[in-house]
Amino acid sequence: MYRYLIVIEKTEGNYSAYSPDLPGCVATGKTREEAEENMQVAIEMHVRGLIEDGLPVPEPQSFASYVTVQ
Repeated sequence: MYRYLIVIEKTEGNYSAYSPDLPGCVATGKTREEAEENMQVAIEMHVRGLIEDGLPVPEPQSFASYVTVQ
């Protein structure tokens, strides 16, 4: 089981999501929740494709944290 960080960004007309550990794996949605759900599906398909092609599945390496500035 893998656990990948995803980043969701608000754009002009929707939300977009990507995973730093899976280059090229992206998704969008009208809402943050929809983008997250679509990213779940995209990651599952991406990883399944890598396995089917006999390619290595990247180990999750990314972390996220907030920094507070005054």
